[in-house]
Amino acid sequence: MVGKLLVRGMLAGIAAGLLTFGFARLVGEPQVDQAISFEEKADAAKGEAPESELVSRGTQAGLGLLTGVVTYGAAFGGLFSLVFAYAYGRVGALSARALSAWLALGAFIALVIVPNIKYPANPPSVGDPETIGTRTGLFFLMIAISLAAMVFSLKVRRRAALKLGAWNGSIVAGLVFVVIIAAVQLSMPTINEVPAAFPAVLLWKFRVAAIGMQVVMWTTVGLLFGALVERSKLLAPASRSAAKSAYL
Repeated sequence: MVGKLLVRGMLAGIAAGLLTFGFARLVGEPQVDQAISFEEKADAAKGEAPESELVSRGTQAGLGLLTGVVTYGAAFGGLFSLVFAYAYGRVGALSARALSAWLALGAFIALVIVPNIKYPANPPSVGDPETIGTRTGLFFLMIAISLAAMVFSLKVRRRAALKLGAWNGSIVAGLVFVVIIAAVQLSMPTINEVPAAFPAVLLWKFRVAAIGMQVVMWTTVGLLFGALVERSKLLAPASRSAAKSAYL
């Protein structure tokens, strides 16, 4: 059964990757082109020769982008299906579609929103090449902490729900998650390498497009995977006893 779920998760991820590619081409790539143009003009003003392209811009925005987002979608779709297989029946009497949607929302918050609040995506010409290793490491560290905080918060919810009820337990867990993330983000180093002359509107549009790509990706995975699983009838409906086990 897990193998069949894995296949459906990867198929949902591939479909999500294709939709994300279309969004990136329409919304994201124009911002990248403008950022590259800004960088080229800045280099020309300094009298610096443009760097030679290892991969043409056409390939980057076409086949390269398509390969990247589809591979990303397939990989995360597969991982998503494994998490779903573990969670189904253990987090309450949720249907396959409902659980898939909630898991996708959780993944979007932990993997996208939280790390991007502290270390948002930057377009070309923004960032020092010498610090890329440090910036990447901090970004992935933020993801790891976010995931750990979410798992801990869910455990807090189970305990709190026994005494306060499901609704109040969820509020307590949400507050715990926010407090942990706020404390961690305040303690982690801040990186601001945006040139003073870089257009603020372009930076904003690029970051919105980057978040938008993730919205398309995780929305598609969450909704499509749940629909595929529910239609395949691979899983028996979650029992009422599963709802009780969610608080244990």
